[in-house]
Amino acid sequence: MRFHTIMKFAGASVLGLAVMASPVRTLAQGGDTVLKPADTQKLLPASVYYKAQSAPTQLRNSAGIKFADGYYLLATMVDTSGYSSDVASKYQAYFITEVPLKLGSDNLPAGVYGVGFVADKFVITDVGAHDIFSVGTSTDQALKRPMPLQIMADPAGGFRLYAGRKFVKFTR
Repeated sequence: MRFHTIMKFAGASVLGLAVMASPVRTLAQGGDTVLKPADTQKLLPASVYYKAQSAPTQLRNSAGIKFADGYYLLATMVDTSGYSSDVASKYQAYFITEVPLKLGSDNLPAGVYGVGFVADKFVITDVGAHDIFSVGTSTDQALKRPMPLQIMADPAGGFRLYAGRKFVKFTR
């Protein structure tokens, strides 16, 4: 009898460790799931089209959201070394949204965009490098581990897209 109790405890311990060691996805409000780079790498291409060129993506620097209804938002940093300095300054990441978003007071339709953090603005361009709009950014000094690109749930609702400590808030 004692042997069976020990084996049950050992089995539960191993299962618990396996669950804790597995890649974790953060569940946000309403059943939306914030994806980690390992999740987004399966969905994003190795290179993307923007302003008449193909640019390699930096899949290790990617993030996304799987919304509760199955739609996605995906973002990945890109290598802009082949672009002119004026384009490369505002095109830092490829941004794909399957649903409309609200950034500040502006609405962004579903689509594919080039985005970048320029000074205190988040600039959104179409794939031809034409400006669509820009919104102000904030800085999160309390962020413990800034990364080149990440998405986190916003405590007030919605989400934050970060580039280092700078971020922009958005909602569906």
